Amino acid sequence: MKTTILIITILTFFLISCQNKQQEAMSKENNQNLIVLVKYKTRPLKSEDAIAGLTKLIEEVKKEPNFVNITLHVDPKDDSNILLYEEWGDEAYYNGDHMKTMHLQNFMEDSRAFLADPPEISQWKIEKKFNSK
Repeated sequence: MKTTILIITILTFFLISCQNKQQEAMSKENNQNLIVLVKYKTRPLKSEDAIAGLTKLIEEVKKEPNFVNITLHVDPKDDSNILLYEEWGDEAYYNGDHMKTMHLQNFMEDSRAFLADPPEISQWKIEKKFNSK
């Protein structure tokens, strides 16, 4: 009986240790991702057109290799301010092949109808991540 309890205890600690190591590895991997902030300013009364155009673009971008996620934000006080928070698995891909995709080139052409100016783009690396849990 004592041997069974000891084995179960050892296995439990082993499984918890493996899970923690896996979470740490995933966290380190995610910290290598490129974060891109893209700020858009729409023409007056064109924010709905901009959101529709960005949504269409993002549906295509999601199919690209190295895509992790994109969150589209709208300023609650001024809907002509739009922010994309993008996460990519490979900086070289983002700055190279992604920028050459047909869907992005088409968006840049089409966006002249609803964007006031070219977007402001900045790139970031994750230093630390803090979660609620």
